[in-house]
Amino acid sequence: MKRLLFPVLAGMLSSVIATPVMAWGVQGHGLIAEVAQTRLSPQAQRQVNELLALEGHQQLVEIASWADQLRERDPDLGRRSASWHYINLAEPQLPAEQNCRYQPERHCHQRDCVVAAIEDQGKRLADTSLPAAQRLQALKFVVHFVGDIHQPMHAGYGHDKGGNNLQVQYAGRGSNLHALWDSGMLRSRRWNNTDYLQHLLELPAPSLNPDQPQQWAENSCRIAIAEGVYPQRRQIAAAYVQQHLPQIEQQLRLAGEHLGALLNQLLAGPASP
Repeated sequence: MKRLLFPVLAGMLSSVIATPVMAWGVQGHGLIAEVAQTRLSPQAQRQVNELLALEGHQQLVEIASWADQLRERDPDLGRRSASWHYINLAEPQLPAEQNCRYQPERHCHQRDCVVAAIEDQGKRLADTSLPAAQRLQALKFVVHFVGDIHQPMHAGYGHDKGGNNLQVQYAGRGSNLHALWDSGMLRSRRWNNTDYLQHLLELPAPSLNPDQPQQWAENSCRIAIAEGVYPQRRQIAAAYVQQHLPQIEQQLRLAGEHLGALLNQLLAGPASP
């Protein structure tokens, strides 16, 4: 297994405890990046190293949450890319068997959703004629958005902003359903990141669709609308966590596998001279 940069991840976690809710949080995005790092081909690894070195980085985990930090670092780009983090596929009026079906003109007509963002930024990353700095920015977006699209609440209902408007009580604290799926249930393990990564890598190998963000979004949506995901009571019981935490962990593993496979595909050619 490649060297893992958990001291960096731990430092990033400690510095953003009080930040607003983002998909998966720093821990989840970091774990996805670490899974992907172990899956990179030599060709992809060389190009990733070349791009990361532009800013003194060594591992994907160091850029995994960059897109969530844009609202402070680059407010204009943060505003322009805000809708790229999610897609509202779930429609309350539709039965489950007819729901979660991606229609570009309906769900992403201005290419302003996470499905199109992965496709568009992936093309920029693969384009070796672009300046390296632009390709690095595309890499940062791709690493982050592949994580976002596997968070079920980022492909669910729009009327409640992906569960952000549904207030819940968990572990004695007020929260919301989106935050619970982002990081609340993950923290219930109380594992360090090395142990959590090992746990994810020991899960059964998932079936992959490595270049199909549409299917990734539809799968996440189906999880979001499944019976029992929206709790009947605001107080989250231990049984809820026992049922849904394994789904979250499988999505993290799947996101890392898809990210690694996608980067291998996009960076299959030679590195820039």
